[in-house]
Amino acid sequence: MNRRTIIAGNWKMNTRAQSGVELAKGVAAAVGQHPSVEVAVCPPSVYLGCIADVLAGSAVGLGAQNLYPAEDGAYTGETNAAMLTDIGCRYVILGHSERRAILGETDAQVSEKLAATLAGNLVPIVCVGETLEDREAGKTEAVVESQLRGSLEGLDEARAPGVVIAYEPVWAIGTGKTASPEQAEEVHAFIRKLLADIFSEDVASQMRIQYGGSVKPGNAKELLGQPNIDGALVGGASLAVDDFVAIINAGA
Repeated sequence: MNRRTIIAGNWKMNTRAQSGVELAKGVAAAVGQHPSVEVAVCPPSVYLGCIADVLAGSAVGLGAQNLYPAEDGAYTGETNAAMLTDIGCRYVILGHSERRAILGETDAQVSEKLAATLAGNLVPIVCVGETLEDREAGKTEAVVESQLRGSLEGLDEARAPGVVIAYEPVWAIGTGKTASPEQAEEVHAFIRKLLADIFSEDVASQMRIQYGGSVKPGNAKELLGQPNIDGALVGGASLAVDDFVAIINAGA
């Protein structure tokens, strides 16, 4: 199965309006109009509008870092799928480990957000991954399976190929530590096997699985060269145009 590589930059809470606009301009210019790699950037929510303006007409997609699953109503401070679509978003990151750990987000909440994301015709990037404590205790597969099954609960098989999974070992996020290509591939292959069990071999072969966790220009090519790694969810390295573009090029 020929799965198109997808590279997404998660800017987290690290840009302001001016720096974000400059970053988006640089990425859009470098990527060009017909990239072989699918590219997205995910700015802080308050800057989605100005980044959307910069990316208009470019090949770089706009993504949000979260959404709220309700259609409308009294949900102060929240943003739903219709709002994100209205402003030009095409992607949404769901269940990032920082939201799980810091804000107590559960698999059930991720599942609810996933349904709302797909109903809003947005592309979900669903994150799973174990802590260092989990890995050292030999619980990597158990943790990843629990998160994956819980987060995808209720997902219709027909919609599953449009869902992107991001495997992000928590111990490698922002630490400078990276899972070796072999370690990453082992978990990606396990995730694909799980997807085949949850859905079917055919669906699993179509679904894209990104790796995230201190992806840099120096390790991107080897990571992205693994058979079950279909892209990267990039944190710190997505904040520098040259670094992010080098990672994109590594996936071409």
